[in-house]
Amino acid sequence: MKCIQCSNVLPWLVGMFLFTFSGIGQAQEVPLQGFVHKQSDENGYVWPTDSLVLQKLALWNEQKFGVLFHWGLYSVPGIVESWSICSEDVDWIPRDTVWNYEAYKKWYWGLKDVFNPVDFDPDQWAEVMNEAGMRYVIFTTKHHDGFCMYDTRETDFSIAHGAFKEHPKKDVARFVFEAFRKKNFMIGAYFSKPDWHSPYYWWPYYATPDRNVNYKIARHPERWEKFCQFTYNQIEELMQGYGDIDILWLDGGWVGSAKQDIHMDKIVEMARREQPGLIVVDRSMRGKHENYQTPEQGIPEKQLAFPWESCITLSNDWGWVPNAPYKSAGKVIALLTEVVAKGGCLLLGIGPTPQGMIEQPVVERLKRVGDWLRVNGEAIYNTVITPYYQEGNIWFTAAKDEKTLYAIYVLPEGENLPELLEWHINLPKGKMTLLADGRRVTYRIEGDKVMVSLPKGCPEEPFVLKFAID
Repeated sequence: MKCIQCSNVLPWLVGMFLFTFSGIGQAQEVPLQGFVHKQSDENGYVWPTDSLVLQKLALWNEQKFGVLFHWGLYSVPGIVESWSICSEDVDWIPRDTVWNYEAYKKWYWGLKDVFNPVDFDPDQWAEVMNEAGMRYVIFTTKHHDGFCMYDTRETDFSIAHGAFKEHPKKDVARFVFEAFRKKNFMIGAYFSKPDWHSPYYWWPYYATPDRNVNYKIARHPERWEKFCQFTYNQIEELMQGYGDIDILWLDGGWVGSAKQDIHMDKIVEMARREQPGLIVVDRSMRGKHENYQTPEQGIPEKQLAFPWESCITLSNDWGWVPNAPYKSAGKVIALLTEVVAKGGCLLLGIGPTPQGMIEQPVVERLKRVGDWLRVNGEAIYNTVITPYYQEGNIWFTAAKDEKTLYAIYVLPEGENLPELLEWHINLPKGKMTLLADGRRVTYRIEGDKVMVSLPKGCPEEPFVLKFAID
């Protein structure tokens, strides 16, 4: 398609705007990418009453580390996912200003006939993430642009009906889920509630001024009900035809409110009938269908008394962009440590390439994370929180018996390991060991203060101390 040359105009300026998220990695700067969902009000959490959902939530919480794949039309030119077709004048929605809006949308929709990821290798994805120490996966089956990454019966606007239609793996979501099930991952389906390609959401009769439905639902209730049924049918397809699903991860929190009611009770009832115990994550929609909260691109300032997950990108963007500035392995370990010490899970956002692979810089970083977790994962997986959970660069987690503690020292980038560590409150009894190799560590206690002398020859990387407490 000749307009693909315009992809050279785009990686755009996405990710160039920075903000400081007060809870993340001790106030590190994090790129503002796209529309960032804020965490729901802590007082708005509603515990599930279904015992199967509670069991699944407990299992999910033990996994601690997952991956979120954004992959779709936006991956072809390497731009912000979906949002460039949303007619909102904000700095994080860049668009080629040479084109008028309708011409741009026509070009974007036409990427369906260009997107042909002939190197798509879900087994490579699963192998890389497994080696990284991840335990669950969320795959974007449909983003806000409405382009489906599975073979839906409800529309031909899908990868199974575009340039990739003759490929044996055209039903992409099916093969992603199957590859990760082989690695014993928990499986999650991301699904966008808004659908900007659907004529029942963005009616071509009217202009599309913003992200919302572009007609008055009260004046056209029959059209809105067609959209509700369309959404129900698509989620039903995923729940019925794609094997065991553990998590339904719903995005687009402006849909589902009283103004844009899509009958979530009906959808969830159907989904759990097909997938008993299903965790439903209706993001930022406080209440019974938000089984865990999802602060985006940041970490809560303190421990929370309910299930939550920080979703944070490995680069500045959710999808693939060329020459992305990826976070280091040390930064990922630091994020994971802080999240787990505060009681959450880390969902790391990664964008496969337009050809369908995980690119090498990502593989290299994740391998280093996995190498660290192989010897220190006892302090991360299956742990619980402990009341005194941080002092400086030291974060504390606890074994389920709450008698064994782990002190995880997060080495700031560019710094050397200290010879002496100090902390208060969490006073050890008996021996203390370096988790990575079992070496004993000497320490002394003065009042409520612990002073630890590090063994010689420790590598310049984060490390974990293991000890018992009274």
